[in-house]
Amino acid sequence: MCGIVGYVGERDAVPIILDSLRRLEYRGYDSAGIAVIDGDGQLGGTKAEGKLGRLAERLESEPLHGSVGIGHTRWATHGRPSDANAHPHLDCRQNVAVIHNGIIENYAGLRDRLLADGHAFRSETDSEVIAHLIEEQDEGDIVVAVRKILTQLQGAYALGVIASGSPDRLVFARSGASPLVVGIGKDEMFVASDTPAILQYTRKQLILRENEMVVVERGGYELTDFEGNPIEREVQQIMWDASSAEKGGFKHFMLKEMFEQPGVVKQTLTGRIDESNDAQLAAELELDEGLLRDVNKISILGCGTAYHAGMIGMYLLRALCRLPVEMELASEFRYGDRVLDARTLTIAMSQSGETADTIEAVRVAKNAGSPVLGICNVLGSHLTRLADGILYTRGGPEIGVAASKTYVSQATAAVLFALYLARLRGAAPRERLRQIAESTKLLPEAIDLCLNASDQIRQVAKELRRARSVLFIGRYVNLPTALEGALKLKEISYIHAEGYAAGEMKHGPIALLEPAVPVVGIVTAGRVREKMLSNLAEARAREAVTVVVANYGDKEVSEVADHIFWVPKVDELLSPIVNVVPLQLLAYHIADLDGKDVDQPRNLAKTVTVE
Repeated sequence: MCGIVGYVGERDAVPIILDSLRRLEYRGYDSAGIAVIDGDGQLGGTKAEGKLGRLAERLESEPLHGSVGIGHTRWATHGRPSDANAHPHLDCRQNVAVIHNGIIENYAGLRDRLLADGHAFRSETDSEVIAHLIEEQDEGDIVVAVRKILTQLQGAYALGVIASGSPDRLVFARSGASPLVVGIGKDEMFVASDTPAILQYTRKQLILRENEMVVVERGGYELTDFEGNPIEREVQQIMWDASSAEKGGFKHFMLKEMFEQPGVVKQTLTGRIDESNDAQLAAELELDEGLLRDVNKISILGCGTAYHAGMIGMYLLRALCRLPVEMELASEFRYGDRVLDARTLTIAMSQSGETADTIEAVRVAKNAGSPVLGICNVLGSHLTRLADGILYTRGGPEIGVAASKTYVSQATAAVLFALYLARLRGAAPRERLRQIAESTKLLPEAIDLCLNASDQIRQVAKELRRARSVLFIGRYVNLPTALEGALKLKEISYIHAEGYAAGEMKHGPIALLEPAVPVVGIVTAGRVREKMLSNLAEARAREAVTVVVANYGDKEVSEVADHIFWVPKVDELLSPIVNVVPLQLLAYHIADLDGKDVDQPRNLAKTVTVE
């Protein structure tokens, strides 16, 4: 996610902003930039693709100085990583500079109107429209101008503005999940997207909430809502050290990232379902709709967690599009006897877009004439350059090696594509598709409720941490949930675990059951619930400890469960996105209780770039 910094005070802003941006590098970024107002009231800026070192080199050869400034590290969404697309963005007259985190959903319409009015754009980003909208107000007071344009912006964002016409002020605003904090110093003020950026300068901070705006000057700040109504809020004294602050107060990045999942799902869905509850992806995918209507088979590729997310996509596409769908391990795909042609759509799943096996499998598919859709998190990655169309997951950077928010964002993207393709092909009743789309709005809150049970899950983890092996079982759309739960436990706790289709237990794995081998089963509402109850009864009859993921209020579950992880009820096709969360927490707490390196498990790397 993008990093935002602002400074106003008596010192030179540039070294302070650069230092603060370095403390946000853990968030991930592809370009960076700074803009300041000098002592003569002139606005100037420098920006560069790549790491902060490149920006620092440019500042050495072309110095900037001023006591008011803003800085930004960009995680690309609209527009490839480049100097031009880096922030800050300036208006035509170069009187206003803007930095922005988030997505302006209606930027295309705003940009078209501004172009028609004679504005000249220098970038491909959605963010640049903000600078031009402010310029259009032609207000002497930058605060009034920013407040006016906020009503025109749709989406979740955090933005910061400086203007040569108001040389002693910073203006920041927040709408949605993009964070902003104000740091309060002596005769100087700071603004940032996260506490670590400013912790070395002040431990007094104020957190902006949704739909709030702050005007920051050397001597203080004014906090209001978007209409200008004053807001009073107590200043917080931060007691964390810098390392803890990077993790938002969480013990590990993985735990922080699990708790980010409600916001990640919301971000993945944002702007992709219209007011009629139809999934709208045509412009984003850039895949010919005639080609998609003509597809007669789909092949999905992935490795590890991406493979499990792809399996969810497989069940969704079969259910809603009535197409034959194959799920392939990318690492095996290139060596098998593939049956592909121009009417087979290949879907490649990769968080980084650099996974070696997946990239090579995509090359094989393209050589066979198969069109390729990439589902990916990183703009400008190898997969995005190879694929014919891309659906971005918008998960933001993930520091923990074991994927968590990657999984739910990929699964959510798969839901969106299945809804879009089913409507395009007329393969499912429109009302059923709209019902599922409407239900996706419940996912962030449902995940949040699951996360609230973290302490209770930790108590169960204390009992299971001594298991010599753990079996995870599921059926239908929640077979991938079982597989992913087992993978998480293996990855970070080093306890042997396996995921199985529950109906396969009597075909061999049931021989393993004993008190030292717990069974974790997913028994939420749907077509296989009764079968899962029977499978767990069989496990319990063999003295295995049973842990069950079940919907609130399911009284029958207590008859087959030693421990129950309660989850909200959602549409069966969406349930894997919710049901996986308690299993992520279980794996995390077992590993943490045993003192394992949760964020960097032994022998593993975040991105597998060699076969």
